[in-house]
Amino acid sequence: MRRLILWIFTLGLALLLGATMVQYLVTHPLRMSAYLAFSCFALFLLMVILARAFRGGQRLVAIVLSLGACTAGWYVMTGVVLDREDSRPMPELVRQEGDPGDGHTAVIYLTHGEPPVYDPISWINQMNEFDEQGLRFIPFMARPLFFYRLRQSYLRVGKSDHQERHIAMLRSLEQAYRQATGDMETRFHLSFLDDNPRVGAAVINALNDGASRLVVTEVFVTVSSHTAEGEHQVMEMEPEAYGVEVLFTTPLWDSETLQQMYVDRVNAQVGDADRSKIGVLLVAHGQPDEWDEIWPLQTEQEMLFGDRIIERLVAAGYSRENLGKGWMSFKFPKPATEAERIHANGVDKLFFFSYTIAAAGMHSQYDIPALVYRANVPDDFPIIDLGAWGNDPKAIQAMLENIDVVMEPATAASAGPN
Repeated sequence: MRRLILWIFTLGLALLLGATMVQYLVTHPLRMSAYLAFSCFALFLLMVILARAFRGGQRLVAIVLSLGACTAGWYVMTGVVLDREDSRPMPELVRQEGDPGDGHTAVIYLTHGEPPVYDPISWINQMNEFDEQGLRFIPFMARPLFFYRLRQSYLRVGKSDHQERHIAMLRSLEQAYRQATGDMETRFHLSFLDDNPRVGAAVINALNDGASRLVVTEVFVTVSSHTAEGEHQVMEMEPEAYGVEVLFTTPLWDSETLQQMYVDRVNAQVGDADRSKIGVLLVAHGQPDEWDEIWPLQTEQEMLFGDRIIERLVAAGYSRENLGKGWMSFKFPKPATEAERIHANGVDKLFFFSYTIAAAGMHSQYDIPALVYRANVPDDFPIIDLGAWGNDPKAIQAMLENIDVVMEPATAASAGPN
C-alpha cells in the first residue's frame, strides 16, 4: 500500500510539475515568480524521490513514467490556457431593427491592436482561429514557449506603445477629415482586433449612436488574415439588418502618399549629407509560405509596397545598391543579412523601418530592432531605427484619401442625378 501511494504521489507530482511549468511560462509577470518557485521546488522534490525511493529497474521505470506524467501535465495545462475566454467587454445593442438611424456616418478605425502590458488573449484567439481553419502555426506543445517569449519582449521594452499611438492617429485622422471636409456630423470610433475596444464593440456603439452608414477604415498595408477577420467581425454584428450601409476602404500598400512618407522621413534625417553614402533597410513582417496559398496578396503587396518605396528613394538620389528589404519572420533575407550587405558597400550609416507596421508595438519596438542589431558590423557603425508609420501627417493623409475614395461615390449615388 505504501508503495502504491509512493507511485501515485510521484506521478502526481510530475503531472503537477508539467502544469506549473506552463503556468510559469504564460502567466502575468507579477505571478511568474511564484510559479517558478513552485516548479523548482516540485522538480527538486521529484528528483529526491526518484533518487532515494526507487532502485534499479524501478528507478528507470519511475523516471520514464514521471517524464510522461510531466508531459501530460504540460499538455493539459496548455489546453486550459488556450481555452481561456475572451473577457473583453461588449456593449449591449439596444437599437431596434428597422430604426434608420439619424443619417450620420460612422468611421470605424480598424487595426490590429496590442495591449499595453502583457496579455496573451489576442494570441490565444489567433491560435484558436488558425486551428479551426486547419492552418499550421506554432505546434501545440510549443505554444507556452511562444507566450514566454512574448512576455520577455514586454519585460525588456516595458510596455507596448501600440494602443496610445493608434489613439493619437485616430484623433489626427478625425481632425484632418473635419478640416478637409467641414463635416462635423461624421463620428469616429476606434477598434482593435486584439485589444479594447473590440471591433464588434465599436460597431455596436456606432449603431446605438444612430449611424446610418459605416465606413470601415482598414489601417493595414495588405490584404491578409487581419483584414479578413476584421471584416468578418464587422459583418457579424449584422449592421445591414438595421438598414446601415457598410463600406470598407482598402489596405494602403498602393498609397503613393504613404510611400513618400518613408522618403521624407529619411531625407529629414540625412539633411545635406551625401545620399549615395546612406543605407536604408525596409523590414516587413512576413508569413509562412503555406499561408501564401490562402492570403497570397499579403506577401505580394508587402513586396510591391517595399519595391515602390525603394524606387522613390532611388529617384530622390539614394543608391539602389544601398537599399534593401528584409523579413522579420518566415522569409528571407533576414534583416541582419541585409544590414551586413549594405554596410559592406561602404555607407556612412544605415536607417531602417518596420515599414509594414502602422504603429509602434512589440514587433517594431523590440523584435525587428533586435534582428537588425544582430548584424555583424563595427560597434561604431550608426544603425538608426525610424520605426513604424506612427502619427505621421502623410500616414494620416493616406488614410484620409482612402476614406474619400469610398465615401465620394456613395455620396454621389445617394444624391442621385441633378
